[in-house]
Amino acid sequence: MTALDAKLDAARADLAERDGVVVAFSGGVDSAVVAALAYDALGDDALACTARSETLPASELDDAVRVAEEIGIPHETVTFSELDDPDFVANGDDRCYHCRTMRLGRMYDVARERGIGTVCDGTNASDPGEGHRPGLRAVEELDVFSPLLAHDVTKAEVREAAERYGLSVADKPSMACLSSRIPTGLEVTEERLTRVEKAERLLRTWGFSQFRVRDHDGLARIEVAPEELDAALDREFVRAAREHLDDVGFEHVTLDLHGYRTGSVSPDEDDEEPLVADVFAQEYPTGGD
Repeated sequence: MTALDAKLDAARADLAERDGVVVAFSGGVDSAVVAALAYDALGDDALACTARSETLPASELDDAVRVAEEIGIPHETVTFSELDDPDFVANGDDRCYHCRTMRLGRMYDVARERGIGTVCDGTNASDPGEGHRPGLRAVEELDVFSPLLAHDVTKAEVREAAERYGLSVADKPSMACLSSRIPTGLEVTEERLTRVEKAERLLRTWGFSQFRVRDHDGLARIEVAPEELDAALDREFVRAAREHLDDVGFEHVTLDLHGYRTGSVSPDEDDEEPLVADVFAQEYPTGGD
């Protein structure tokens, strides 16, 4: 038996002792592995629950539905709005705390309705050491059970476990909520979230795998993985990006030559300014003065 086998067996045994669990389920690799473990341990007494809001891209909801079907676990979707919370809208350095508190609060609502005492999430053993993570405070305060963290399953081991389960998200890149594309201190609005989602849909259509479109109050800063920079400089993509992002409401379009970096608009970033090239148009902006 490998070390990972022992960890996964211990997590299943821990889950099996509970009368049921609600898994906060995004459809990403972490929550998918927790859902698979919970379904192994509890069968239909385990429920995957996805909280739908303005910050969740439609493509991510589609993935969640599909991955729940792969696992076989019952799946439910609930709706709420982070934009109802002024502290979230203000977009301070604790935005993720307010978001996670509301999102997990909806999970507990569902758990109470079903007489279930445990809410689980996909926090893994690598997460606490990854810099500024205010959302973890909400997990602790609400007494959410994190079986991957409790049994020391690292991110690399999570992906290995997902491969063992044959999950299609085993190699899926991390996908933070849409509000992470808006720099700290700039208000989160439905308009900004919508244009970011529409802009990122273009990159997905063009086959980019790891990317973000950061919204700097009307300036779109596109980040792609370093190995995909050549594709981002393709003339046809340049033209499509310029036209599409103008159509969805951006005034300027830029490409970040540093490439994709997690949390590049969050407060724990290095002091170095991003190296940005306005490569998509010689005569941008197309409107205004």
